[in-house]
Amino acid sequence: MSEEPENFTLALLRKIDAKVDTLRDEVSAMRDEMAGMRDVMVTKDALRSEINSLRADVASDMLNLEKRLSDQVVGLRRSVME
Repeated sequence: MSEEPENFTLALLRKIDAKVDTLRDEVSAMRDEMAGMRDVMVTKDALRSEINSLRADVASDMLNLEKRLSDQVVGLRRSVME
């Protein structure tokens, strides 16, 4: 026969305590993971902002290039016509 604990309530409380400790560890791990996700979101937002800034820079550079090329084409046409 199996031997019963001296105090059944005490044995149950020990099991509950062990489960609470496990749950506490899992919650702590989840908090750490969520903190890491917040860092990723901040990095993601910063990256999105940087990409938008680079897009604006490229668009500006392309407009400047188009203007310079247009001026050169006009100059070339004048040279050819003369």
